[in-house]
Amino acid sequence: VQVVDFGGGLAHSGGSLRLSCQASGFEFSHRAMGWFRQVPGKEREFVASISGNGGSTSYADSVKARFTITRDNVGNMIYLQMNNLTTEDTALYYCAKATWSVGGFRAAERASDYDYWGQGTQVTVSS
Repeated sequence: VQVVDFGGGLAHSGGSLRLSCQASGFEFSHRAMGWFRQVPGKEREFVASISGNGGSTSYADSVKARFTITRDNVGNMIYLQMNNLTTEDTALYYCAKATWSVGGFRAAERASDYDYWGQGTQVTVSS
């Protein structure tokens, strides 16, 4: 199993970035996927999740209406479109694969529901 996240960078407040995640080595369309983020000194926090079939999504309250998670089950890709960024969004963002127990039809919000993680991609938002 491989999970590779990329696409982070520097943005100004109010700007946009799109994160991408390439996954392989498992039945991609049967697994929920998620994005988490972490800043130094704090616990990793949930950002967004999407079910294996793409029919269900879940978002942290702090990103609702600003971030959108999507997936391409042909290309084994996950995307996180981030709009109207604020300095509070500065963090290391991780893509992750959910365990088999989550199933393919629901999103998952707990870090313990995920078993493979990307290396992280840094997002920095300046004021």
